Amino acid sequence: MQPIKNIKAVFFSATGNTKRVVEQLASLFSQKLNIPVEVDDFTLPAAHIETRTYSPEDLVVFGVPTYAGRIPNKVLPFVQNLFKGNQTRAIAVVTFGNRSFDNSLSELHMELEKNNFSVIGAGAIVCKHAFAEIGIGRPDDADEALLTVFAEEVVKKLQNSGKPLANSKIKRNEALTAYYVPLGTDGKPVNFLKAKPITDKAKCDNCGVCAAVCPMGSIDKNDVSLVPGICIKCQACIVHCHTEAKSFDDPLFLSHKAMLEQNYARTAISQCFA
Repeated sequence: MQPIKNIKAVFFSATGNTKRVVEQLASLFSQKLNIPVEVDDFTLPAAHIETRTYSPEDLVVFGVPTYAGRIPNKVLPFVQNLFKGNQTRAIAVVTFGNRSFDNSLSELHMELEKNNFSVIGAGAIVCKHAFAEIGIGRPDDADEALLTVFAEEVVKKLQNSGKPLANSKIKRNEALTAYYVPLGTDGKPVNFLKAKPITDKAKCDNCGVCAAVCPMGSIDKNDVSLVPGICIKCQACIVHCHTEAKSFDDPLFLSHKAMLEQNYARTAISQCFA
């Protein structure tokens, strides 16, 4: 087993939550192994083109958010096609918005292994939900303490066996299930796939930030009130709008948001596996 010489922090993070967790974990490895960190943020369209290849001397901390219990369906092809390992040791990380990470961590583990990464550790960390007012203040001190202990366990593993983590250890379900079906406040399924953000033109100053931060490149740069492309409900345009001009008014989307706030206000638990 070759020694680790490089640490790579790799992530998709529309609103910054996954970025924060991955970079924090990578920083812990950097401190313990005395190796600098290189960051690869593949959130924006310009980063969806070139394939990256990693060596046996790399340790890759790879993070994605959980959407409907799995890797976001529009992000999955990037994970599958843009990142290639060579017996490269990796840490699989997902973030989730206080409901459940369901199969997302197991799915990320599986996809990394398919691309010749050796996943030696995995973690699912609670963050504030992208659009519902749940998980506020997460990750918190307890989550950060968990990451510290996890990093110590992984370093010990690197120094000893370095054996890959069995996917069965982290599976939440027996098999990879379909995406979680969003529910409304009445408990019935709601479909808001076509919902897109609206723009309050009285507040909008046409700064163009929303178009610049859209991971799908879906907002018209010349008229940011137009969203001709697909919307993955990531909330990047809303989070980064300094005038609060962006919002969603789709009733089904808002019903699901309300359902989450009614039923998932309890404190969810972050989990790590090594």
